[in-house]
Amino acid sequence: MIKNDLFLRALKGETLNRPPVWMMRQAGRYLPEFIALREKYDFFTRCQKPELASEITVQPIRRYGMDAAILFSDILVIPQAMNIEVQMKPNFGPYIPNPVRTAKDVQNVIVPDVKDALNYVYQAIKATKELLNDDIPLIGFAGSPWTILCYVVQGQGSKTFDKAKEFCFTNPVAAHQLLQKITDTTIAYLKEKVKAGVNAVQIFDSWGGMLSPVDYQEFSWQYINQIIEALKDDAPVIAFGKGCWFALGEMAKSNASALGIDWTCSARNARYLTGGNITLQGNFDPSRLLSPPAEIKKMVHQMINEFGKDKYIVNLGHGILPNIPLDNAKAFIDAVKEYEA
Repeated sequence: MIKNDLFLRALKGETLNRPPVWMMRQAGRYLPEFIALREKYDFFTRCQKPELASEITVQPIRRYGMDAAILFSDILVIPQAMNIEVQMKPNFGPYIPNPVRTAKDVQNVIVPDVKDALNYVYQAIKATKELLNDDIPLIGFAGSPWTILCYVVQGQGSKTFDKAKEFCFTNPVAAHQLLQKITDTTIAYLKEKVKAGVNAVQIFDSWGGMLSPVDYQEFSWQYINQIIEALKDDAPVIAFGKGCWFALGEMAKSNASALGIDWTCSARNARYLTGGNITLQGNFDPSRLLSPPAEIKKMVHQMINEFGKDKYIVNLGHGILPNIPLDNAKAFIDAVKEYEA
């Protein structure tokens, strides 16, 4: 049994004294202990060595005592397993030397045996569970099929993902074949993660907001929903679509246990758009962690009051930034622990 199960109880919609708290990207680049490891090992080595991934996962827990840990990994381990080369370039980000741009390219993309291709992730989960010792739950994650498509077609990060959109709109048959392959791989991968010991999973649709509401339904949401449907009996699923407030009503009808909200959507709007019945997670602007600690605490308490303490998980509206002072991250977590309705 997990000793601190606040996070899992919030996903079930139970009444709590305070909401649970964790931060997207909490295992990572703002922590000096992470930076020390980054200087020794390249990015994908850190993902692929279970002892490194598990150590990085628990670093923020030791320092701040969040209510949930999220496995250190990357959404791009999926395309790597699907026969697509992915590099992580320092000061540049993800780089795909041979982007998927044609129907023939899509044919060359495989649906792998995830047990074999991504075994290192499951080993990292087992190593992390030992370190956590059932103190708090562990979250596993994957990118949404659309977000993965964005990277593998564009070939790198982008402000517009124009090449990814062009591929979808000029070659929809191939685009849907690619999206389905990514979806099938992701379902198998997340099921194995649950078997290995994660207590919940989150789907990151980081680039969903690049699409119009109509295109979002066609190229993103229907595939996320396939994943939710496939996983709903295995573990709670959190769906997070950055910039996708327009789809919250549709998302709330799904079997997701919670929906992530970014900082551009107010608590009031998020509750209104989702009908008030589903657990919400978010939505502190990551840049606001640059405010003075006393101000951060005040804003966090206000945010909890606006969302309501129940059916709510305190989080950022996207990943923590690398330049956040340690005391400010601490103020964010402490504010939630000190909260009394």
